[in-house]
Amino acid sequence: MKLIYVVIDGMGDLPIKALGNKTPLEAAETPNMDALAKMGKTGLMYSVKKGVAPESDVAVISLLGYDPFKYSTGRGVIEAAGAGLKMKDGDLALRCNFATLGQGKTIIDRRVARSLTTEEATELSKAANEKVKLESYPATFEFRNTLGHRAVLLIKSKGKPLSSNITNSDPAYTIVSGIGVAQAKVEMVLKTCEPTDNTEEAKISAALVNEFIDKTHKLWENHPVNIKRAAEGKLKANVVLTRDAGHLLPKFFNINKRYHVNFAALSDMHAERGIAQLAGMESSLLPPPTGNLQKDCEVRVKTLLDALPKHDCFYIHLKGPDEPGHDGNCILKTQIISAIDKYFFGPLLKQISLEDNLICITTDHATPCSLKVHSDTPVPVLISGDKVEVDDGKACKFSEKECASGSLGILDRGYELMPKLMGMLKN
Repeated sequence: MKLIYVVIDGMGDLPIKALGNKTPLEAAETPNMDALAKMGKTGLMYSVKKGVAPESDVAVISLLGYDPFKYSTGRGVIEAAGAGLKMKDGDLALRCNFATLGQGKTIIDRRVARSLTTEEATELSKAANEKVKLESYPATFEFRNTLGHRAVLLIKSKGKPLSSNITNSDPAYTIVSGIGVAQAKVEMVLKTCEPTDNTEEAKISAALVNEFIDKTHKLWENHPVNIKRAAEGKLKANVVLTRDAGHLLPKFFNINKRYHVNFAALSDMHAERGIAQLAGMESSLLPPPTGNLQKDCEVRVKTLLDALPKHDCFYIHLKGPDEPGHDGNCILKTQIISAIDKYFFGPLLKQISLEDNLICITTDHATPCSLKVHSDTPVPVLISGDKVEVDDGKACKFSEKECASGSLGILDRGYELMPKLMGMLKN
């Protein structure tokens, strides 16, 4: 028996008037996921806990069976690992976005309207690494872009260890009890990074981050990449927003040793790959999405099927619906969910048997189109396989509404799911 654990990023939502008061998942055509729901158990889950609108890294840490309040050391650390940067305790890692800064400190767009190509970001990163020098304290840095507008900054001190006890410059996220949390209503202005304690390490760290932001802004404002973008009527990628600093590597237990399994992870994004690596999984980054959903899903199915003989547990993270949720595009979000069902689960279920596989499908968090940010809304879960006792109610549709009456009930913490799956797998 093998476990196929699929997390569809940002799939959860709230009822939308334009969809007949249905969520995108409820409105989507999902015959394959519906069939799995009818043959298995369903429920709802707070991916971290009620009241927390989690960032993806915190939610994924939880979904893999780790209490994020105990194990999370900041998304920056996760991003650094996923990007292949070598970090040690006392270095400072931060998740970054290329963004567009207008007059004063007004942020015109936190993601450069999602129009920045990876090639353009690579040129801007190269300029920063070659031309910027940190002088507020003896330190070096490496700035690495990952996909599109996303990047990671790793600062290494030549003196005192650095501290992550600093605020975000990105106004869309804050830190609550050590974990990153999305902010629903914020003023879109570039924040000054501030120490959150009185230690010299925190003061030095905040100063270094502010220096990096200021110097790269001046460098990028009239960089050839941005001159060309402006001439084409596009937004400039002229500032970096930082968040979720970390200065300690997480002390995850090894997931393979804990459950006596052999896990592999397939992920669309660097953060999820980083978490999987740090958890002890063999972790691969899937090819970047091309915009052709059918082709992208076919590649992901083939990659999973090719790896199937080599491992007994698989964690697959598909980005898909999260971006249209952030953009408030409920029609596109519905279409992407339908496409994942048709082109990922359709071919996959023709190639595998439920007698030999336990399948779990869920999402790391809701990204409601009405809010355009992550929320603490409970998300749907289904578990299906030959050994899974079917719900009495037999949900007709895999959706937030129907999962609410499933026999799994409501899981108060996302980290409760993995032990349940391991128990079912070994049963």
